[in-house]
Amino acid sequence: MAVSVLALLTLAACGTESGSGAGSGDSESGDGSGTVRTELPLTGVHWNVSSLTVGGKKTAAPEGAHVEIGSEGKATGNLGCNRFSADVRVDGTAVTVGRSTTTGMACETKVQQFETALGGALGGKLEAAVAGSGDEKTLTLTTAEGDSIALTSEPPAPLTGTAWKVTGLISGSTASSLPSGTEDEARLTFTEDGSVEGSLGCNSFHGKAAVSGSTITFGPLASTRKMCPGPRMKLERALLAALEGKTEYAIDHRTLSLTAKSGEGLTAAASAAKD
Repeated sequence: MAVSVLALLTLAACGTESGSGAGSGDSESGDGSGTVRTELPLTGVHWNVSSLTVGGKKTAAPEGAHVEIGSEGKATGNLGCNRFSADVRVDGTAVTVGRSTTTGMACETKVQQFETALGGALGGKLEAAVAGSGDEKTLTLTTAEGDSIALTSEPPAPLTGTAWKVTGLISGSTASSLPSGTEDEARLTFTEDGSVEGSLGCNSFHGKAAVSGSTITFGPLASTRKMCPGPRMKLERALLAALEGKTEYAIDHRTLSLTAKSGEGLTAAASAAKD
């Protein structure tokens, strides 16, 4: 099934797909062949998809839907359900998406409904308009029929000063979800003075955390001593193993991964302001 231009930029079909953008048929010169020639600040920006407007009806996008356009003619992103990669052509204010691939996770019903609306709305070239400056820009992609996608720029999260919410655990080459019922319990924040504090899912903690390059060296952590239900204590033990000694860390936009020499580690997401 041909993946529509809008689906590429917002929500991919559930299932791995490849093909040209909707309405493309045989490619012409503006077919998303991977050329980027633009004066608009489109590339190198993390664009969160905010909403879709079709036939005058505005629908909010699923959380996590975003698009990044690289300088080499590739568009990638997380579509709220699946990730995607596509060829993209940017020429002036015209954006055309070409061949694409998506991952194949099953989508929730609302995401599928949103995708259907998107897929039926757009095809061919999109007209881009950017407003604002710095880290506070908006992007609107509009079809010839007047339907549109609204996107907002989002800067990467710094290591220090960010409230990182723990979202997963790492053990060697295996990544796993958090114990059931603990999904919103563990957080950590690094400060400019070389310390770390937060919650282990059961007890609060604080300690030293010296940052150097891509490593963080943790000193002994001090924590409260409450006893909590089994899943929370299991999470706490896993996090204590991850926050020990010299660790490697990396930040991918607003996702932090941290791994100790033992192979134990964690993933965390930058909390939204409302959190």
